[in-house]
Amino acid sequence: MKVVITGGTGFVGFRLAKRILELGKLTGPDGQAHEIDSMLLFDNVIPDLGPLDERVEVRAGDIADPAKTARLIDRDDISVFHLASVVSGGGEKDFDLAMRVNLDGSRAVFEACRKRGSTPRMVFASTLATFGGSAMPKTVGDTTKQVPQTTYGMTKAACELMINDYTRKGFFDGRSARLPTVIIRPGKPNLALSGFASGIFREPLNGIDYVCAAGLETRMPVISVRMAVEGFIALHEAPGDAIGEDRAVGLPSLSVTVAEMIDSLQRVAGDRPLGAIKVEPDPLVESVCSTWPFYTDNSRATSLGLPLDESLDDIVRGYIEDYL
Repeated sequence: MKVVITGGTGFVGFRLAKRILELGKLTGPDGQAHEIDSMLLFDNVIPDLGPLDERVEVRAGDIADPAKTARLIDRDDISVFHLASVVSGGGEKDFDLAMRVNLDGSRAVFEACRKRGSTPRMVFASTLATFGGSAMPKTVGDTTKQVPQTTYGMTKAACELMINDYTRKGFFDGRSARLPTVIIRPGKPNLALSGFASGIFREPLNGIDYVCAAGLETRMPVISVRMAVEGFIALHEAPGDAIGEDRAVGLPSLSVTVAEMIDSLQRVAGDRPLGAIKVEPDPLVESVCSTWPFYTDNSRATSLGLPLDESLDDIVRGYIEDYL
């Protein structure tokens, strides 16, 4: 079978690709496990990825171009992981771009899957930013009312509803993985307003001083890239009947504060020299952070077999092992 990953050359997408290739098999549209003989990584810009598995093709293009997107979904025995997206800060700066990529691009992917007629499994990367508003509880779950307070969150919530309906219609077998903030991202910062949750570890571990734009008491749910990848795959493999009518599942997360992030970094780093951390809250970041949930109810996700990080210290250790 073939696997397509949009946003496949990004941080999470490329890690997901490597893990799927390691496993070698996924459940196909017929409900049986099949060996993966082809993988397509699609993105708007292709970085240097180094040597690739012979099964992998990399292709650049515009996800919102229906004709180009249709050519990605070119087999009946296919699974799609749709991660391509304009992130939170980028969406707030450019509404039209967020609508084009996140809504029009997603619908192009959905329609391409629909036209196969084989009911392929399709996993969509959603976000906890679908929640928000003054009446939002501190702990959110899969049944909490969604009142997103960013364009990014709004587009993701709209796609979740489309996936529910496309699945109800039998066009594809869709699943939305509602992600908390994924940490720790290597490389350069992106435009995500939650980027401080990676920068506060990444820069000091590289010996670089870091100014954190969120206050010490800022609390947020987080997940390691390792568990995000395992969660995507576990959700793909979960029986459709077990997921039910609501195809959106929040991936299990840990709830941590900025102060706890700093404490964890210092514990795990040991004798490793660290760059200094200075906390200077930014009003925009603080205002957006205040709209996010503090905790998540992981019960539905864990009942479906989705994994949970053991601890924040374990996430930091994993980053050091993987990237340093």
